[in-house]
Amino acid sequence: MNLLIRWAILAAGVALSAHIVPGITYDDGVTLMVVVALLSLFNAILKPLLVIFTLPFVVLSLGLGIWVINALLFLWVSHLVPAFKVDGFWAALWGSLIVSLTNMVLTSLLRTHQAPQATPPSKPKPDDVIDI
Repeated sequence: MNLLIRWAILAAGVALSAHIVPGITYDDGVTLMVVVALLSLFNAILKPLLVIFTLPFVVLSLGLGIWVINALLFLWVSHLVPAFKVDGFWAALWGSLIVSLTNMVLTSLLRTHQAPQATPPSKPKPDDVIDI
């Protein structure tokens, strides 16, 4: 269930970026789902490898390098899915920013609306002191 919620949030971010950024378009809902599946796959497999290989750049740019990596993944997905178009690196950069911000906002909203889980009552500990 958690995976479906994360995919829905990612789909909302991609749809919003296509609505806001002038260089990003997709044809229909099926295309959007394929884009979401590929972005999820790339985020799970390629992104950790790219972050490791570009770690000095990510550290020196104070984390902005991850934004560039996200933009590259966004651009690569557009090359693999013909019905999803991203017109260049700058559109991918702004689109990835919108997807990241949407993901951050919606996940934080969902976390605050979840009911807090009850913690089981703790058992009293036996004395750990040895009397001599």
